[in-house]
Formats: sequence, structure tokens, C-alpha cells
Amino acid sequence: MSRFSHVDDEGAARMVDVADKEVTVRTATAAGRVELSAECVALLRGEGVPKGDVLAVARVAGIMGAKRTPDLVPLCHPIALHGVTVDLVVDDGGVAVTATARTADRTGVEMEALTAVTVACLTVVDMTKAVDPRSTISGVHVLSKTGGKTGSWQR
Repeated sequence: MSRFSHVDDEGAARMVDVADKEVTVRTATAAGRVELSAECVALLRGEGVPKGDVLAVARVAGIMGAKRTPDLVPLCHPIALHGVTVDLVVDDGGVAVTATARTADRTGVEMEALTAVTVACLTVVDMTKAVDPRSTISGVHVLSKTGGKTGSWQR
């Protein structure tokens, strides 16, 4: 069994030293969803919800979330993000969210992609809770990553 990289020999949390790692182009894509009532889906597809353009606000919130990842996840490295996209698709059961983060750095961007998805989902919940207080966030996961020593990975 491999040892967790964020724990030292005494079991204390540590930030991994990435200074000697090679700078490579790295991407990560993550996905998740917000389950919503049929009434709420109809509003998103039609006249909208009272708080405004849910998808536009959630998209910007996801991008902002990706940029703040090291402020939220204690041992996450601050890296230069070169691009973040957040896509939201309304379907019959709610909103599917997909985010891709890109950098040229010494460590991956999986956490930034996951944070973008999660913050976008939270924003959908916040903006629709008056219409649908039973909404649920589900299935947040990494779909793929590229770059670095381990190369490409896909779920």
C-alpha cells in the first residue's frame, strides 16, 4: 500500500514539495450535478427563477471557485491557472456541470476542476432554493487529467 503524500513520517500533515517537479501543461476535467424538481427545471428552461440567470451566475462562480482553491483546501498548492471553463446543461432531472482547468505548472489541477464544479453546483442550489428546497448535489468526480509524470488518466 502506498503512503499518502500529504503526511510525513510522523503522520503530520504537510504540503508536498513540488520544487523539483517538471513544469508541464496539465489539464483536469471534473463533473457533478444538481438534482432539481420538474417545476424548477421548467423555470430554468423558460422564464427563469426569481434570483436571476442561474446558469450565468453559476458559471462565473465556478471559475471564481477554481481560482480560490488553495484558499479553501489547506494543502493545495497555489498555481497559475491559464484557463477554466464551466459548462452547465439543464436536463430533465436538473443541471449537469462540467469544468476543465488548465495550467503549465509543477502540480495538477484536479482540485481546481473539482472546486469549480462544486461551487457552480452550490450556486445553482443557492439561486433555486426558494423554488426547490429539496435540490441535491451529487456525483462530483474527476473525469480526466493530463500532464505530469503520470501522464493522462481517464475515468
